[in-house]
Amino acid sequence: MRLLVVEDEEDLVDALRVGLVRAGYAVDVAYDAPSAHEKLQVNTYDLVLLDLNLPGGDGFQLCRTVRAAGKGVRIIMVTARDRLDDRVRGLDEGADDYLVKPFAFPELLARVRALLRRDTGGGTSVLEVGGLRIDTARLEVSLDGRSLALTPKEYGVLHYLMTRPGHVVSTEELLEHVWDEHADPFTSTVRVTVGNLRRKLQEDGLIETVISRGYRLKEPT
Repeated sequence: MRLLVVEDEEDLVDALRVGLVRAGYAVDVAYDAPSAHEKLQVNTYDLVLLDLNLPGGDGFQLCRTVRAAGKGVRIIMVTARDRLDDRVRGLDEGADDYLVKPFAFPELLARVRALLRRDTGGGTSVLEVGGLRIDTARLEVSLDGRSLALTPKEYGVLHYLMTRPGHVVSTEELLEHVWDEHADPFTSTVRVTVGNLRRKLQEDGLIETVISRGYRLKEPT
């Protein structure tokens, strides 16, 4: 899943990026409101972590603009503004959640997982498709009880496919949701990652290639 962090405190941005990447997310960063607006117009994000006090604009306004454009991206406002009227306004402007600084990183991760589950119909942090199992809280993956050691991108591809079993997912969609803005769309990185993932699964046909369309995770019969 691909996240956008909109925050002007560089130390906090660095810490968030490291923690979120370790948790299996692709992360882009915007340090001010105009660049955040531009990235939201150009790229597809699953969730935005949005500060309110930003150079060149206001987080409330940015949230309102995103919602007016009809974008369904999940938004967590992450801010030091802890007054009740700010919390109420944030939710009324279209935020899905509101987290006050300072916060514990595990709580932030739990809130991110909870919001992303809403879009996939998941009720817990565990995804299961047939014998495949991903615990998104512990970053543990197994197939028929056999533990799998995956790279962050292999994990990201499998996670994304498991949220859409039986559906064809294009290479472009995987690039949009599993890789960050620095990924080269003209490389074979998706094909190579899927190939390595198949070898680790050691199960033929579990991830099917649909010619000229993309990839599909086989649903259990």
